[in-house]
Amino acid sequence: MATSTLWFLPMNFPARLIQLRKAAELTQQALADSASIHVNQIRRYEAGSAQPTLDALIRLAKVLHVSLDGLVFDEHERGPSDDLALQFEAVSGMPEEERRIIKALLDGMILKYQAKQITERG
Repeated sequence: MATSTLWFLPMNFPARLIQLRKAAELTQQALADSASIHVNQIRRYEAGSAQPTLDALIRLAKVLHVSLDGLVFDEHERGPSDDLALQFEAVSGMPEEERRIIKALLDGMILKYQAKQITERG
Protein backbone atom coordinates (compact mmCIF):
# COMPACT_ATOMS: atom_id res chain seq x y z
CA MET A 1 0.00 0.00 0.00
CA ALA A 2 1.38 3.41 -0.93
CA THR A 3 1.85 5.95 1.80
CA SER A 4 1.36 9.63 1.34
CA THR A 5 2.86 12.39 3.36
CA LEU A 6 0.58 15.20 4.41
CA TRP A 7 2.16 18.59 4.74
CA PHE A 8 0.83 22.08 4.83
CA LEU A 9 2.06 25.28 3.32
CA PRO A 10 1.98 28.51 5.30
CA MET A 11 -1.42 30.23 5.34
CA ASN A 12 -0.11 33.05 3.15
CA PHE A 13 0.98 30.79 0.26
CA PRO A 14 -2.00 31.72 -1.97
CA ALA A 15 -1.29 35.44 -1.57
CA ARG A 16 2.42 34.85 -2.15
CA LEU A 17 1.71 32.92 -5.35
CA ILE A 18 -0.58 35.68 -6.64
CA GLN A 19 1.99 38.33 -5.75
CA LEU A 20 4.81 36.53 -7.55
CA ARG A 21 2.66 35.69 -10.59
CA LYS A 22 1.59 39.33 -10.98
CA ALA A 23 5.15 40.59 -10.44
CA ALA A 24 6.18 38.30 -13.31
CA GLU A 25 3.32 39.78 -15.35
CA LEU A 26 1.78 36.35 -15.92
CA THR A 27 -1.87 35.45 -16.15
CA GLN A 28 -3.07 32.32 -14.42
CA GLN A 29 -3.20 30.64 -17.81
CA ALA A 30 0.34 31.72 -18.73
CA LEU A 31 1.68 30.45 -15.41
CA ALA A 32 -0.19 27.19 -15.85
CA ASP A 33 1.14 26.71 -19.38
CA SER A 34 4.72 27.54 -18.41
CA ALA A 35 4.67 25.23 -15.38
CA SER A 36 2.75 22.43 -17.15
CA ILE A 37 -0.01 22.61 -14.55
CA HIS A 38 -3.71 22.83 -15.42
CA VAL A 39 -5.05 26.36 -15.01
CA ASN A 40 -7.77 25.07 -12.68
CA GLN A 41 -5.05 23.90 -10.30
CA ILE A 42 -3.44 27.36 -10.36
CA ARG A 43 -6.86 28.83 -9.50
CA ARG A 44 -7.23 26.36 -6.62
CA TYR A 45 -3.75 27.17 -5.30
CA GLU A 46 -4.46 30.89 -5.41
CA ALA A 47 -7.86 30.40 -3.76
CA GLY A 48 -6.28 28.32 -1.02
CA SER A 49 -8.54 25.34 -1.74
CA ALA A 50 -5.69 23.06 -2.87
CA GLN A 51 -2.00 22.68 -2.13
CA PRO A 52 0.59 21.87 -4.78
CA THR A 53 2.74 18.79 -4.70
CA LEU A 54 6.47 19.22 -4.27
CA ASP A 55 6.87 18.65 -8.02
CA ALA A 56 4.37 21.42 -8.76
CA LEU A 57 6.09 23.77 -6.29
CA ILE A 58 9.42 23.17 -8.03
CA ARG A 59 7.90 23.89 -11.44
CA LEU A 60 6.20 27.04 -10.14
CA ALA A 61 9.41 28.27 -8.51
CA LYS A 62 11.35 27.74 -11.75
CA VAL A 63 8.79 29.62 -13.84
CA LEU A 64 8.61 32.46 -11.30
CA HIS A 65 12.44 32.55 -10.98
CA VAL A 66 12.43 32.20 -7.19
CA SER A 67 13.74 29.62 -4.75
CA LEU A 68 11.31 27.24 -3.09
CA ASP A 69 11.72 29.27 0.11
CA GLY A 70 10.98 32.43 -1.86
CA LEU A 71 7.82 30.87 -3.24
CA VAL A 72 6.53 29.46 0.03
CA PHE A 73 7.71 31.99 2.63
CA ASP A 74 7.57 35.76 2.95
CA GLU A 75 10.89 37.57 3.03
CA HIS A 76 11.22 37.59 6.82
CA GLU A 77 9.62 34.22 7.62
CA ARG A 78 12.78 32.20 7.12
CA GLY A 79 16.40 32.71 7.68
CA PRO A 80 18.46 34.00 10.54
CA SER A 81 17.74 37.17 12.48
CA ASP A 82 19.77 40.22 11.49
CA ASP A 83 22.41 39.69 14.16
CA LEU A 84 22.93 36.04 13.17
CA ALA A 85 22.94 36.96 9.49
CA LEU A 86 25.84 39.34 10.14
CA GLN A 87 27.70 36.66 12.05
CA PHE A 88 27.10 34.09 9.29
CA GLU A 89 28.32 36.63 6.76
CA ALA A 90 31.52 37.11 8.76
CA VAL A 91 32.01 33.35 9.06
CA SER A 92 31.51 32.87 5.32
CA GLY A 93 34.63 34.97 4.68
CA MET A 94 36.81 32.77 6.89
CA PRO A 95 39.10 29.99 5.68
CA GLU A 96 37.51 26.57 5.15
CA GLU A 97 39.08 25.03 8.29
CA GLU A 98 37.70 27.83 10.50
CA ARG A 99 34.23 27.45 8.95
CA ARG A 100 34.35 23.70 9.58
CA ILE A 101 35.17 24.27 13.28
CA ILE A 102 32.38 26.84 13.68
CA LYS A 103 29.91 24.51 11.97
CA ALA A 104 30.92 21.67 14.32
CA LEU A 105 30.41 23.96 17.32
CA LEU A 106 26.97 24.98 16.07
CA ASP A 107 26.01 21.36 15.36
CA GLY A 108 27.03 20.41 18.90
CA MET A 109 25.03 23.23 20.47
CA ILE A 110 21.96 22.40 18.38
CA LEU A 111 22.15 18.72 19.37
CA LYS A 112 22.58 19.69 23.02
CA TYR A 113 19.51 21.93 22.84
CA GLN A 114 17.41 19.29 21.08
CA ALA A 115 18.39 16.64 23.64
CA LYS A 116 17.45 19.00 26.45
CA GLN A 117 14.06 19.63 24.83
CA ILE A 118 13.41 15.88 24.54
CA THR A 119 14.34 15.15 28.16
CA GLU A 120 12.18 18.03 29.42
CA ARG A 121 9.14 16.68 27.53
CA GLY A 122 9.64 13.09 28.66
